Amino acid sequence: MSGTTTAAVRRRREAGAGANRWVVLVVLCVSLLLVAVDATVLHVAVPAVTEDLKPGAIELLWIVDIYPLVCASLLILFGTLGDRVGRRRILLIGYALFGVASALAALADNAQVLIAARALLGVGGAMIMPATLSILRQVFPDRRERALAIGIWSAVAAVGAAVGPLLGGFLLEHFWWGSVFLINIPLMLVSLPVGRILLPESRGDRNGPWDVVGALMAAAGLFGLVLGVKRLGGGEAPLSPFTLLPLLVGGALMAGFVRRQRRREHPLVELRMFARPAFSTSVGCIVLAMLALVGLELIAAQYLQLVLGLSPLETGLRLLPLTVAAMASGLAGAKMLRRFGPRSMVCFGFCLTAAAVVTLTAMGGDDNAGLLLFGFLLLGFGLETTLFGAYESMLSEAPPSQAGGAAAIGETSYQLGAGIGIALLGSVMNAAYAPGLSSVPGVSAADSAAAGHSLGEAYDVSERLGGARGAALRHAARDSFVHGLHVTLLVSAGLLLLGAVMALRLPRVMECGAPAAGSADIPGPREVVVESRVSA
Repeated sequence: MSGTTTAAVRRRREAGAGANRWVVLVVLCVSLLLVAVDATVLHVAVPAVTEDLKPGAIELLWIVDIYPLVCASLLILFGTLGDRVGRRRILLIGYALFGVASALAALADNAQVLIAARALLGVGGAMIMPATLSILRQVFPDRRERALAIGIWSAVAAVGAAVGPLLGGFLLEHFWWGSVFLINIPLMLVSLPVGRILLPESRGDRNGPWDVVGALMAAAGLFGLVLGVKRLGGGEAPLSPFTLLPLLVGGALMAGFVRRQRRREHPLVELRMFARPAFSTSVGCIVLAMLALVGLELIAAQYLQLVLGLSPLETGLRLLPLTVAAMASGLAGAKMLRRFGPRSMVCFGFCLTAAAVVTLTAMGGDDNAGLLLFGFLLLGFGLETTLFGAYESMLSEAPPSQAGGAAAIGETSYQLGAGIGIALLGSVMNAAYAPGLSSVPGVSAADSAAAGHSLGEAYDVSERLGGARGAALRHAARDSFVHGLHVTLLVSAGLLLLGAVMALRLPRVMECGAPAAGSADIPGPREVVVESRVSA
């Protein structure tokens, strides 16, 4: 009698509870698609919402920002709660809450109701996002298969981010603004019963009580940090109390959270994971990659619309190659990871992205469609290669019992990197842009100062001035914006090369064998493959 047995196969059977793991992946990707679409679908609906509900400036800001703010602050809370009470249970509750909140948002008749509904959507998103990755970690114990699954998962995330504005624009052409939320409801109604039937339940180590105080400290601390970073990205003065106070309170709470976790016998988040170079390096790479991506996308969209004069739809189509390249990288990521290993893959991704950014410095005041196509293709492929390698390494280094917490840390790093990117690269852009408008002939200091806030405001001032003065200001503003764009791209390239150096701490090869010696203090994540045994 003969047979081949592996520990990975045994764990797969236990984790999958009889469900086909690839079917489970499809269900998880649908979940992720909904959250990714909802994060961007409202952007094109803001003018319609403003016209209908007539929110104040602060209310409009909260309508847009409350969803990512709440979602980012609750990721660790719900990620670790899923490890304790069941990841599928948290995911299904997130589905239900997402559907209810979508209905409330679609039917909102004033700004306050819409803000509350968007906050509930953020709670649902925080339940769904870490649960998808942690369940994926459970049903794909074999690292080779898991790498392919993460590649598909990340490609779906890229699709969702790109589809959001396009889908929102299509719906707004045919229906009222609430339709951008109603699309979630039928998908949630299908996902709830399908998820209950097909998704396996999984939990982590349930020894000791769940640290409720620690979870609330993490949520409040992250809320303060993300709020402060968002205010910086919105142009708020760094020393403003509305910026400084959230940052200080958030930082103090997170420092207290870390101290508390180190002292507890059963911590909410196993901080010893950060002692593993692969885990901590992966988290840092995610932050740096998102820092470069979000800031560049924001500035690139402004360049396409305000400098080249493209419509929002034309802008979306010009940025589409970035998404297509990211999808291709996600689907090819598993093969690249096996062939080259995490270190080479992430280093290559950072270097390719830096090369794309330097290439885009050739952009000027005139449209160069070929250059933009080539640059965005390189940018999308390079960044997704980086993110794929970092996410896969981070998740594989985490103990299975801490899968939810590790997924939450990854998603939190993603959100913080995005916020810091907008704040940092936006500040660099403004510092390089404003000086060029300080001495435009015939334009007063007050008008120059107003024009220095943004290119859009410069156009408004130039229209008001009219004549030769207005034309001179408009021309100077366009030239200054292009100069600021070049400076920002070079700063971004430097950060990306810093990420490539950081990635040298990652493992050279994709290890799928037994854990290395000395890792007994934290259960190793790598699958123990038992060699084939033949017996008669």
